[in-house]
Amino acid sequence: MDLTTIRAVLFDMDGTLVDSDAAVERAWTVWSGEHGADPAAVLAVSHGAPAERTVRLVRPDLDDDRVRAAADRQLELQYDDLSDVVACPGAHDLLAALTLPWAVVTSADTRLAKARLGAAGIVAPVLVTVDDISAGKPDPEGYLRGAELLGVDPARCLVVEDAAVGVTAGRAAGATVAALKGVDGDLRIRDLGELARLLPR
Repeated sequence: MDLTTIRAVLFDMDGTLVDSDAAVERAWTVWSGEHGADPAAVLAVSHGAPAERTVRLVRPDLDDDRVRAAADRQLELQYDDLSDVVACPGAHDLLAALTLPWAVVTSADTRLAKARLGAAGIVAPVLVTVDDISAGKPDPEGYLRGAELLGVDPARCLVVEDAAVGVTAGRAAGATVAALKGVDGDLRIRDLGELARLLPR
């Protein structure tokens, strides 16, 4: 695929730039026990999605206030669970070599995003979290906001994702989507090192 027309890169955070999979799974497992949900069913729908969306899917009986409280609790479980949160392989090298403007667009809230990026040693020049938008992934609003903040047409952006909901959001924004972990994107990449070789220098 020709990436020479790409003028900016919009990265997902968890599972893309930051390896936080274990922390995410621990939080959802504890949360499931507290909220009478099947952990396996929760983990099957939670990856890459805002906590509130996942809560609504697995506990449709909760009203809006209880959904928000349950989502807040899930985030609370993650804020200080950073002991094994690290940068994904190749993330630092890719970001150091990247000559295009870039942003992080995440389903995490600002506090969690800054904590995880900090633990991974990554400083995002532009950060878009669920606190900055009204609808999270798979809605394209986050990626559209990221492109706007970088001053680049979304059609000239490359979204890098590892979750189907994020791919859906990126495509709905009009961007080209590079997908990790076997997820079906416009461009399937094995790792960030492969992406570094494909992007214009």
